[in-house]
Amino acid sequence: MTQILRPQPGILDIELYEGGASRLPGQSNVLKLSSNENLFGPSEAAVEAFRRAATELHRYPSSDHLDLREAIGDVHGVDPARIICGAGSGEIIDFLCQAYAGPGDEVIHTEHGFSMYRIWTLAAGATPVSVAECDRVTDVDAILNAVTDNTRLVFIANPNNPTGTMIGTDALARLADGLPGHCLLVLDGAYAEYVEGYDAGLALIEARPNVVMTRTFSKIYGLGGLRIGWGYGPQEVIDVLRRIRGPFNLSSAALMAAEAAVRDIAHTERCREVNSRWRHWLAEALASHGVPSDTSMANYVLARFADRAEAEACDAFLKENGIIVRGVAGYNLPNCLRITVGDEAACRRVAHTIGQFKAAQQ
Repeated sequence: MTQILRPQPGILDIELYEGGASRLPGQSNVLKLSSNENLFGPSEAAVEAFRRAATELHRYPSSDHLDLREAIGDVHGVDPARIICGAGSGEIIDFLCQAYAGPGDEVIHTEHGFSMYRIWTLAAGATPVSVAECDRVTDVDAILNAVTDNTRLVFIANPNNPTGTMIGTDALARLADGLPGHCLLVLDGAYAEYVEGYDAGLALIEARPNVVMTRTFSKIYGLGGLRIGWGYGPQEVIDVLRRIRGPFNLSSAALMAAEAAVRDIAHTERCREVNSRWRHWLAEALASHGVPSDTSMANYVLARFADRAEAEACDAFLKENGIIVRGVAGYNLPNCLRITVGDEAACRRVAHTIGQFKAAQQ
C-alpha cells in the first residue's frame, strides 16, 4: 500500500515570503527602496568589529551571547539575564510561536501587520486570527474583542510595518491589562529606534508578567545582512525560549558587529535624526503631488493612491526609472506603495519621479 508523506497541518497553507526586489533587468543606476534598509549602512565601529572577526572564523561562536547581552543591557538599561538573541528578531518570534502556540491555539495579529506572524503561526500548527485596524492604525478594542479562551499570543508591531503608524504607551498598557493570563503580548520593536524617546515597551515589561519585546539590528543599525536581533521579557518566558534556541544560532561576526553597533550611540542618533528629517520631507513632497500618507514613525512612508490600478502603474513607472519600492497588496493595501526613506538624493529622486507620473496622468 502506497503511503503519502505529508507535512504537519498548517504548513501547506503558508505562502512563500517574498522579500523586496533588488534588481531591474537592463537598469544600472538602481535605487532600492523596497526593504526598509538603512541606506547609510552600519557604523564604522561595527564594520571594524566584523573585520576583526575574520581572524577567528575557525572558532565556534559564543553560545551564551554574554558580551552582546551585556552591551544591550548597558545601552538600554535592562537585565542581560532576561535577553535572548536570535537570527534577527524573526527567530525570536518563531521561538515564541513554537513555545506557546500549537494545534487548537489562536494567535492574533492586525490586518496590515507583518506577514511573517501568520507564517510562523501556521508553522507551529496554530490558527492565525487577523484583526481589523482603524484607518491603518492598531485598534486595541478590536484586538481585545477578538481574544478567546484559545488565544495564546498577540503580535503588535509598533511602529507597524508596512503602515509606519503606531499607538502610544497608554494604549499599549490598556491592551496588556485587558489580556487574560493565558495570553502573551508581543511588542515587535523592529523600528523602535526611529522614534525619539520611545522605550519600545520596556516599562510595560518591567511592570507586567505578560509582555515580551523583540528588537532587531537589521534596520537602524544597518546589519540586515548579518541576521541578528534580540528579545526581552519576563525571566520565565526567556528561559522557555532558551530551551529551543540552538546553541550556535549566531555567528561570531554577527555578535561582534552587533555589540559594536549598539554601543555606537552617536551613529544611531545621527541615523534617527537624518531619517526623521527626510521622512517628513518625502511625505510632504508626495502630498504636494496628490499622494497622501499616514504619519510614519519608521524609516518608510506608505504612499496611498486612488486605487490598485494607479498604485501598480506608478510602481511600473518607478521601475522604468530605476527605482524599486514595495507593493503591499499582500498586506491588504492594494492601493499603496511602501517607500523606504533614503538620503537626500534618494528622496528627491523618488519625489521627482512620482511627480512626473502624476503629471502624465493629467
